Amino acid sequence: MFKFLKEKLKEFISGTKEEIEKQESREERELEKEIKDTKKVEQELEEKKEKTEEKAEEDEKITKKEEEQIAKLEEKEEAVEEKKEGLFSKLKKIVTTTKLDNDNFDKFFNNLEAILIENNVALEAIDSLRENLRKELVNKDIKRSEFEKKIKESLEKALSSLLIDPFDFVDKIKQEVKEKKPYVIVFFGINGSGKTTTIAKLAHLLKKNKITSVLAASDTFRAASIEQLQIHADRIGIEMIKQKYGADPAAVAFDAIAHAKAHGIDTVLIDTAGRMHTKADLMREMEKIVRVAKPDLKIFIGEAITGNDAVEQARAFNDAVKIDAIILSKADVDEKGGATISVSHVTKKPILFLGVGQEYGDLKKFDKQEILKKIFD
Repeated sequence: MFKFLKEKLKEFISGTKEEIEKQESREERELEKEIKDTKKVEQELEEKKEKTEEKAEEDEKITKKEEEQIAKLEEKEEAVEEKKEGLFSKLKKIVTTTKLDNDNFDKFFNNLEAILIENNVALEAIDSLRENLRKELVNKDIKRSEFEKKIKESLEKALSSLLIDPFDFVDKIKQEVKEKKPYVIVFFGINGSGKTTTIAKLAHLLKKNKITSVLAASDTFRAASIEQLQIHADRIGIEMIKQKYGADPAAVAFDAIAHAKAHGIDTVLIDTAGRMHTKADLMREMEKIVRVAKPDLKIFIGEAITGNDAVEQARAFNDAVKIDAIILSKADVDEKGGATISVSHVTKKPILFLGVGQEYGDLKKFDKQEILKKIFD
């Protein structure tokens, strides 16, 4: 994961340093020329002053006009000396430190923006990164020896601000079921996103942590969806509530909740049809499930490898039912990582888990620091 993005960012950080150094090298040459020219003017003024004083001594007295002329020459000499000292100070600063002004920053970020777009990072996330980096870098003196380190640290900090720290899924449920049973979770996502398999992984995780659950086969639309979920239920060793294909999905959810209440089951996991987020009638059906089931948690499941498509899907589901959290499947084969970086920022909801394989145990808790480490180490 992030292999492609990581390589591109390394090239970018190194290339940015070289570009800034080229520009500052030109500035150094210009300053050195200006110092040289200033020294020449200083020497000419000194010679002129000496000649004026020699002339006055020969005449054995200095006229008022000559006094004024000498005073003016001394003033000019002082001004030239100050300018020379200022130029030396500026040159020394350029040699030891560097600074990004707004123009340089915009050029710098345009290159970064192209890399991020190439890696499926959403434009909203890119805009946020731009402003966060601008605050960190523009008009700040940076030691040349630490330039790459500072760019990397600032970029890491800016990316960190896009990722929301998740709550602990298991601990949250353990606390909630002390007060109320069952804890109801509804899952949303489009066909092929790995939704049903991910629900099974969560059921397995809950069972490992001694939290009981029942599955609700509320996907009564897709062929073989009920059978697929039943296979998972049998393998894990938990119950599943179902009806016939074409039945009301909300009714299936209602039955599952009633069953959990009657048998003291901790949680209800409701699978829904893999709705295309552009189908208004199916989105309305999803809203009905939410009204009937009154879930405690609404989770969107998307494929990490679909990049901006996953982000747009999450946005649409969030607009329709106000999702609470996100799980990204197939993260183990996602070399770009754009969805992982973007989806939290766009929806303002945390990523709870990353799917990293097909086994029930292949569900990795989302760790922001681990993600950043993968990108920058």
